Amino acid sequence: MRAIIEFCSSNLHSGTELVMKRLEERPDLDVIEYGCLGNCGECYTFPYALVNGEIVAAANAEELEQQIENKIKQIDEMLDLLGE
Repeated sequence: MRAIIEFCSSNLHSGTELVMKRLEERPDLDVIEYGCLGNCGECYTFPYALVNGEIVAAANAEELEQQIENKIKQIDEMLDLLGE
């Protein structure tokens, strides 16, 4: 199962645009940009994205990319355990 990474276009100013572009290059991910994800408090405060519907946030864009990678790894490990 491919992970779905969702970005809010209103949050791209915080450096997440570069993270999104790098992740878009990966064929194993579905990366989607929305006009609004409905998380305005998070959007205003720090870089974030949704990974399979869960908020992943960090202090800066570089840290966000690492947190997203960690979340994808967790998802993959869980799917391996379940035999999917």
